[in-house]
Amino acid sequence: MIIYPDIELHNGKCVNLKHGSIDDPKVFDITPEDAAKQFEQGGAQWLHIVDLDGVFEYLGENSEIIKSIISKSNIPVQVGGGIRSMSSVDWWMEAGAERVVLGTAAVVDQKLVEDLCVKYPEKILVSIDARGGNAVSHGWKHVSTFPAIELAKRYERSGVAGIIYTDIDRYDELPESSMANTTLMGTELSCPVISSGTVRNLDDISILANLPNIAGAVIGWALFNEKISIEDAVATANQMPTKAAFM
Repeated sequence: MIIYPDIELHNGKCVNLKHGSIDDPKVFDITPEDAAKQFEQGGAQWLHIVDLDGVFEYLGENSEIIKSIISKSNIPVQVGGGIRSMSSVDWWMEAGAERVVLGTAAVVDQKLVEDLCVKYPEKILVSIDARGGNAVSHGWKHVSTFPAIELAKRYERSGVAGIIYTDIDRYDELPESSMANTTLMGTELSCPVISSGTVRNLDDISILANLPNIAGAVIGWALFNEKISIEDAVATANQMPTKAAFM
């Protein structure tokens, strides 16, 4: 299973959002560039970078920081956050992103995603955040009428490289037991599924690695709050039984 360290940017700083709200972000005392370097040196195989100013349509500009990280990294970078047009995807591909992540666009403009899958085979990831079983958009503000699993199946047929899945109900409530919705997503799909927002400790990584068709985990909160280290996260993921790698 691949560990994707999650670097979320707001006004040029590494942050973490409580319950998806941009109003009171936790700001970390490390630059995005240094965070990326530490994750790479710690054994990460990929970086996952989100421009939160793009997600929430703020005026902040993080593009140059992300471009700098891409140019200096020796590992591939996937980029998301407010990318909602063909031209934006073109721009990030030209900037060196290995994959582009579409979230809100995947809910509000399904034809765009399908066209992009044709233009950029194996380069488009769809991020589906679900609350009450339905996909949400615009930074978790709007709940759509689309069941998350049905939306994921549609994009699987369209040829996405994979689905990043966030179960917001679990993220909000943190029940100790169930990853039932994540398990369902992995079971129902044949394309790679990357779980997001589920890891709080190493045990969570162990559980995810044993679920069907979970090819990766996006981890931000636990790494930046030093609940786990990138070294331990990668080692735990690699100790699990071998599954088809999502490279």
